[in-house]
Amino acid sequence: MTPPGIPSGQLDLFQQTASTAHITSSSVDDFPTHPSPEAHAPPIGNHGVVPDSSSRLQALQFGEHVVQVRFERHLRARRYRLTWLGDGTARCTIPRQGSMIEARRFVERCRPWLEKRLQRAESAVPRNIPWQLGTLVWFRGEPTPLLGDTERNELRLKEFTFRAVGADRPKNWRTHVESMLRRLAQAELPPRVLELSEHHGFRIRRISVRNQRSRWGSCSQRGTISLNWRLIQVPPFVRDYIILHELAHLRHMNHSEDFWNEVSSLCPEFESAERWIKVHGRQLI
Repeated sequence: MTPPGIPSGQLDLFQQTASTAHITSSSVDDFPTHPSPEAHAPPIGNHGVVPDSSSRLQALQFGEHVVQVRFERHLRARRYRLTWLGDGTARCTIPRQGSMIEARRFVERCRPWLEKRLQRAESAVPRNIPWQLGTLVWFRGEPTPLLGDTERNELRLKEFTFRAVGADRPKNWRTHVESMLRRLAQAELPPRVLELSEHHGFRIRRISVRNQRSRWGSCSQRGTISLNWRLIQVPPFVRDYIILHELAHLRHMNHSEDFWNEVSSLCPEFESAERWIKVHGRQLI
């Protein structure tokens, strides 16, 4: 089944998120609730939310970090929902017929999910941080420092050198570095796709390297393989997994059991690659 929002005839490999029937990247739901001893909720305020005076907080300890969870009732809610907020806190929505006791139990069951969200937030690299001398940049699966001489308007990433044009030294070298990485991806990724497709007996019509912000690769019914240029930043075994994943769609345009059997046959270590993406992928796209 094609994921929502994807054109018919095309399948995309999205960033990996928590996977249960009721989990998305930013929230997790419980099953619909039934009336409880605390079913008599306080008066409902604007938009069906209980006024702040009835909201309650719970602090959850994760090692040295604490996550504050705010509990709020909502008139229209049909199930408990835990939502990760951008400020590092969380909100637990309680349906009108729900109880604080069950809400707290629900949050406790979601501790592993909350811990993963906290880890991702801690490891995420804000995109507004400038890249300067000493900044670590992912390159071929390794955090690699930018070296060089800023007095000469020159930086290096491994064997590649960047020079700024003009008298002023850039305050942020990100554009220069990413432009080089994208050119390198354009040169390296298509030959690797051809190599793997010939080895495994696939026929492809076209290869493109793009600047996707929400997916690693895609495959069309017409045999076009599109890849994210940031694959130049991941380890080779992860890069190959993404390519083989998309090639497998040429035989199975779905994510059925047959498709995953095909992926497993083509790439026996695909689970290790997916784990790497789950841990580090959000630092790249």
